Amino acid sequence: MTADFATVTTPVGPFTALVDPDGAVLAAGWTADAENLRGLIHATLRPAELRERDSLGAVTKAVTDFHAGDITAIDAITVRQLSGPFLVHAWEVLRKVPGGEPITYTDFAAASGRPAATRAAANACARNAAALFVPCHRIIRTDGTLGGFRWGLPVKRWLLDHEAH
Repeated sequence: MTADFATVTTPVGPFTALVDPDGAVLAAGWTADAENLRGLIHATLRPAELRERDSLGAVTKAVTDFHAGDITAIDAITVRQLSGPFLVHAWEVLRKVPGGEPITYTDFAAASGRPAATRAAANACARNAAALFVPCHRIIRTDGTLGGFRWGLPVKRWLLDHEAH
């Protein structure tokens, strides 16, 4: 399979998304390195080749619109990720966390059906290949600090501030 990718400029740096032939996002993040993103995709979904495009249509529009202020623009975009049942479910739960209303890792674990599994919930965030579309940046520590983020804490802080407006 060949996946298409496109990179757009955002206020916090380049953002690249990879999509499968159906247009579902396989991986995304604040980087210009599509090959690095390809490596984040589950082996059974990982494309053999990448093809650069100027635009990915609705996906690129959603990224641009989100960064311009429409934080709901990402909600209708299809995402395709695979892993074990808990991670797949946790990623679905992440997509329901509203922008501007971050929750704690503990609350995220509870919402995912495993209230005692805070580390598993944090792992779901860490293993999320489709950043922005599966908004793991909306999960913070109980003490209000940011926790981790693959794309850097300054990007996470910008996203949370952007969504709070």
